[in-house]
Amino acid sequence: MGGLEKKKYESGSATNYITRNKARKKLQLSLPDFRRLCILKGVYPHEPKHKKKVNKGSTAPRTFYLLKDIKFLLHEPIVGKFREYKVFVRRLRKAFGKHEWTAVDRLRDNKPTYKLDHIVKERYPTFVDALRDMDDALSMCVLFSTFPRTGKCHVQTIQLCRRLAVEFVNYVIASRSLRKVFLSIKGIYYQANILGQTITWISPYTYSHDHPTDVDYRVMATFTEFYTTLLGFVNFRLYQTLNLQYPPKLDSRSEGESKVEDEEKYALESESYMEKLSALGASLSRTIPSQPEDDVEADEFPADPETAEQEEEHRKQQQEEEKHKSLFQGLKFFLNREVPREALAFIIRSFGGEVSWDASVCIGSTYNSSDSSITHHILDRPSISPQMINRYYVQPQWVFDSVNAHMRLPVEDYFPGVLLPPHLSPFIQEKAGDYIPPEKLRLLALQRGERIDKEEEDEEDGSDEEEDAEEEDDHEDSDGEEEEEDKKLREMEDKMSAGKKLNVKITAGKVREVNQARVAEQEKNEEKKLAIMMMKKKEKYLYNKIMFGKKRKAREANKLAMKRKVHDEANKPEKKKKKTKK
Repeated sequence: MGGLEKKKYESGSATNYITRNKARKKLQLSLPDFRRLCILKGVYPHEPKHKKKVNKGSTAPRTFYLLKDIKFLLHEPIVGKFREYKVFVRRLRKAFGKHEWTAVDRLRDNKPTYKLDHIVKERYPTFVDALRDMDDALSMCVLFSTFPRTGKCHVQTIQLCRRLAVEFVNYVIASRSLRKVFLSIKGIYYQANILGQTITWISPYTYSHDHPTDVDYRVMATFTEFYTTLLGFVNFRLYQTLNLQYPPKLDSRSEGESKVEDEEKYALESESYMEKLSALGASLSRTIPSQPEDDVEADEFPADPETAEQEEEHRKQQQEEEKHKSLFQGLKFFLNREVPREALAFIIRSFGGEVSWDASVCIGSTYNSSDSSITHHILDRPSISPQMINRYYVQPQWVFDSVNAHMRLPVEDYFPGVLLPPHLSPFIQEKAGDYIPPEKLRLLALQRGERIDKEEEDEEDGSDEEEDAEEEDDHEDSDGEEEEEDKKLREMEDKMSAGKKLNVKITAGKVREVNQARVAEQEKNEEKKLAIMMMKKKEKYLYNKIMFGKKRKAREANKLAMKRKVHDEANKPEKKKKKTKK
């Protein structure tokens, strides 16, 4: 006797997946709570390989989750907190309806809360795992920190995101781990190397975005709820690695330097401290005061021939990184009021420079514009007066391009009012055979230590144009007709060189007449086609319907005309016979 017959759709891949509705019923959760739980726990839908088999023969669109993931969610303690919160909302609504204000106060005092600490530890067992997943967390927290305080998002969430983002930026400044910066249409891209992990995030421009209407802010707020917990853990651990105090505190020396007389009038004490921290003008205090490191020579061991080259490359790379970290070391910058202060202060201080601004712009300025030790004055206007001789006046792009080029670029290309060179992306690495723009070639030459003057560039451009023209001529000579013309020209040249007279005829040219009516009609047709292409979807649908009706009427009229013509041609011989009989 054989075994029991297996029923269809009750074995194999069909048992590994579960639909979203069944998963909700299994967990006894509403759709918003189920979605929120999945985001917090990192559970996402999966597309089955054999969707029809999993869907029990149906082709209807459904969302599937792995069954083991849903079973994993059954034991989550947050599910119980969700249910407690629903009970709390129901009781609070009832107390409000009955005007029982003592009950309302009591319920609000006992509002159920929960923490996500155990989920962070569960999803990221090691600190390196958390750092690898910091890109989205940072981008989301920085985005929420720029939101206006409207009803779209809780004020506490905006303040928390702002605090965490400022803490992370201060760590990047203290550790000098910033590597690349790029100004794009979306915002400013930053890339930092933290404990060997590359972290890239985007920061929107100040006051650059309005609240879109087609975005679900509840889903974004759920992600942010988890990301703020993760970023808090990461910030605490990063500050410990540098012996910095957490929560961060400003160094007493730098804080004393940055004090201004009217600072007390700026804001409350708690708010002014947060503003001074976010101004990025002062250094942080440490648990163990930093001491100047003595130059200690590293021990040299007998070189292994196999690893000698790798060690040499690693040593060179480390030297280049150290040089890049101190790019603005010894320079003092002053920011005019129209430039992006926070981004420039972050970048300049990350590479060892000192920065300040006018005291009326923001709290935390350390020196005024009249300071004689300022080396670079950054402004974004055509000119400024009066100008001091002992400092450079440059546009903000000089800072960004110098960081990406790993060197201080020539300042004459970035003077006020000068047309700026293109801002090249540092994230694009050209391979062999790829097109390299001439600006990138010039930058590579500067990095190699070669100085290219403008006259040489013009000569190179002229030679490039000649080469391009020659290449085009060679390309044209490859055509069959033009080869024959070249042969005729060569024969004529040979005859000229032999001294023979050529029979050259001169014929009068013909005047080309332009039909103005036809040209106007063509332009009208082009405009009509463009207008049809630019129509909205509904308008285009109606227009096509109308045009289809007109074309159908025209076809019917043409058919009737053809029938009439055939009928008339068939009746012509009969008419002729009648006339001849008469």
